[in-house]
Amino acid sequence: MSKVKLAIVYYSTYGTNYAMAEAAAKAAEEAGAEVRLRKVRETAPAEVVKSVPAWGEQTEKTAHIAEATPEDLIWANAFLFSAPTRFGNMASQMRAFIDTLGPVWQQGQLANKAASAMSSAQTVHGGQETTLLGMYATFMHWGSIIVAPGYADPVIFASGGNPYGASASMGDVNDAVLASVRFQARRLVEFADKIAA
Repeated sequence: MSKVKLAIVYYSTYGTNYAMAEAAAKAAEEAGAEVRLRKVRETAPAEVVKSVPAWGEQTEKTAHIAEATPEDLIWANAFLFSAPTRFGNMASQMRAFIDTLGPVWQQGQLANKAASAMSSAQTVHGGQETTLLGMYATFMHWGSIIVAPGYADPVIFASGGNPYGASASMGDVNDAVLASVRFQARRLVEFADKIAA
């Protein structure tokens, strides 16, 4: 029986990263992990969100999902973060959440836990890789153990060949992307189980 407690933490403006996070949660549960799917708090003003119909619709669609807290990461022994790319970096909403984790990081409560990341951007070459590397730099500061998908399965090539983490173009969470997401989630659970105390 798996000992993995996986926190999947995502931010999604229009639904791409939400779809990826949902697919990862299902695959991780099928692999035996206990999963908490959490969204990060929206930091954009409510009037701005409502002024963009697709953004407002996504907010309403996911109103039932709990917001991520530092306690979710304390509870977990593995993390999977998913966030859209903004100018080659993670969306500010995700960065704002990460910036609340200083106290638990200082207590060593994020160290020695398996971590992985996914991303999306408006275009195929819109900065997904730099966003993933930026998230991994944060995980390294935490002392987490990075579990990237690499080229460990042919599905990575079929979905565009990103060895750093599953990535998609905005709104295009196709079968190939979902296969990469599922592989990455299973791989994360496998390695997290090996290092779980």
